[in-house]
Amino acid sequence: MVDPAIVGGTVLLCALIIDRIAGDPDSPYHPVALLGRMIAWWGRPERWSPRLQRPVGVLLTVATAGLFSGPFILCTRLGPLVLLLAGPLLLKVCFAWRALEEHAAMVETALTVDLEDARRMAGRLVSRDTAPLTAEQVRSAAYESVAENLVDSITAPLLYYSVLGLGGAAVYRAVNTMDAMLGYRDERIRLGWAAARLDDLLGFIPARITGLILLAWFWAIGRGPQAWRTLRADRRKRPGFNGGIPMALIAGGVGVAFEKPGVYRIGEPEITLAEGGPGIVRAVRAASAGTVVLCLITLFLCAVLANRIQL
Repeated sequence: MVDPAIVGGTVLLCALIIDRIAGDPDSPYHPVALLGRMIAWWGRPERWSPRLQRPVGVLLTVATAGLFSGPFILCTRLGPLVLLLAGPLLLKVCFAWRALEEHAAMVETALTVDLEDARRMAGRLVSRDTAPLTAEQVRSAAYESVAENLVDSITAPLLYYSVLGLGGAAVYRAVNTMDAMLGYRDERIRLGWAAARLDDLLGFIPARITGLILLAWFWAIGRGPQAWRTLRADRRKRPGFNGGIPMALIAGGVGVAFEKPGVYRIGEPEITLAEGGPGIVRAVRAASAGTVVLCLITLFLCAVLANRIQL
């Protein structure tokens, strides 16, 4: 019998290798792109009367998550050989580490050439109007996206994989994508209500685990007190109760400020974001690597527990 911990760990490590080598292909047939088109079809408020939008949103949020996660769950039922072959590709669909770094790097590169182009690139990462932003505010938009999406795009799906397998990672990816597309306080508020609440719930524990790993990293490099102070002072400035945790820790630990004009300012700028960018990327890599280690330990412990239950 193949050890489940070995299979699970191999799938995880192979998925990480695929991510670092290939990143995320820009294809309309990428599973998350297909998911996005499905959400865009039913997530148009004009399709539904206002009194039906919330119940329809609840029903279709559950249905979409179930439909998207179906192939991932099926893969785990087809035996360890299929899981070893297909699992890394399926798990890679659920997280985006390299792409997160690439997006910030593209904005940095664009800023050296043309501010308008950089503004347009930053506008693909955040929902705010980037047209009036200064160069530093454009950098803030890009690096805020990196800091916040550390949980959404890397650590949370990996943590759910380590506990619940491919199906858990896929459900999280589907819910987070629905929240990203529909979780706004505009005409989509009723349709997106269920996805936004579920995303908050699913992200609660991963955000705090990631926060602990970040805090350990900053203590290790001598910036723990600054990260802790900023966490306590600024984590609630950003709307929601998860995203502010990695943003505040990274801002304080690196010594930069994240600013959404007229909405919030997180951290005190000891250095500029141009100077602090490499430190932000290093912190994201440290937190991601720490999460991978934690996931491997979790997979081992879950396999041991499963064996004892069978005995």
